[in-house]
Amino acid sequence: MITTAAVIPSPARVWWLAIRPATLAAAVAPVLAGTAVAVHESGARPLAGLAALVIALALQIGVNLSNDYSDFVRGADTSERIGPLRASASGVVAPERVKWAAIAAFAVAGLAGLALSLATDWRLIFVGGACLLAAWLYTGGPRPYGYMGLGELFVFVFFGLVATVGTAYVQEMRITPLAVLAGSGIGFLATAILVLNNLRDIETDAAAGKRTLATRIALGPTRIVLLVLVCAAFAVPIVILVTRLAGVTIMAMLFGIPIAAVPVRTAFATRSGPRLVGALKRMAGAELAYALLMTLGLLLS
Repeated sequence: MITTAAVIPSPARVWWLAIRPATLAAAVAPVLAGTAVAVHESGARPLAGLAALVIALALQIGVNLSNDYSDFVRGADTSERIGPLRASASGVVAPERVKWAAIAAFAVAGLAGLALSLATDWRLIFVGGACLLAAWLYTGGPRPYGYMGLGELFVFVFFGLVATVGTAYVQEMRITPLAVLAGSGIGFLATAILVLNNLRDIETDAAAGKRTLATRIALGPTRIVLLVLVCAAFAVPIVILVTRLAGVTIMAMLFGIPIAAVPVRTAFATRSGPRLVGALKRMAGAELAYALLMTLGLLLS
C-alpha cells in the first residue's frame, strides 16, 4: 500500500484526491461547449443543460473512483507510482468503500440521465446505458479496455463527442455539424489529458502489465500523439470558420494555444513525474479555457 511515514492524510483529504478534482474540467468543458452550440443555433434550455452537467460530473467522478479501485485490485498502484494519492491504495479508506462510491456516482448519472431522456427523447436511454457500461469497463470487468490501449478512444468518443453533441441535442433536439466539430475539439483535448496521464505512468504501468497506448508505442511516439491531438483541437475553429458554421469571432479559440502549449512543451522536455502531474492539470485547464473561448466566439458570432 502507498503510505506516508510522516503524515497520514485525513479520510476527507483522501476522498477529495480520489475524485481527481483537476480532471473535472473534462466534464464541465463539453457541457459548456454543447450549450454554446445550442445558444448559437436555436437557443438554450437551462434545465436540460444543468441535467447534462450533473450527468457529466457524476460520470467523471465515477470513472475516477472506479479506476482508483480497479487499479489497486489489479496491482497497478504500487509504491513506485507517481501522482496524487489513491484512496484504495492509501490504507486510509477501504477499497470496497471506493468501489461503492463509484457505483453511487454512476447511479446518480444513471438516474439523472433517465430523467433527462424521458423529458427529451427516450432513445437517449440507450446512449446513457452505453456511457455507463463504457465507464465501468474502462478499468473494471474481466477485460478492461483501458488495459488494452483503448482508453484514448473511449475518452474522445464519450467525453468529447457524446458529451458535447448530447448536451446540444437535449437543448435543440437535433444533431448538427457544428455540434460534431465542437465535440471533436473538446474530445481532442480531453484525450490529451489521458495521454499525459499515461505518459507520466508509462514505466509503472508497464511493470504492472497495464498495456495503455503509451506503454504500447513508447515514449517518443506518445509525445507525438499528444502534439497531434492539441494541433487537431486548434484546427477545429479554422474548419468552423471555413465551413461558415460561425463567424470570424470563433477564431478567439486560437487564444487558447499558448495555454495548451505549456503542458505539451513540458511533456517533450522532461520525464519528471511531478512536472508531468503539473502538465496534466494545466492541460485540464487548457480544455476548460478552450470551451470558454468557444462559448465566447459563438455568442459573439
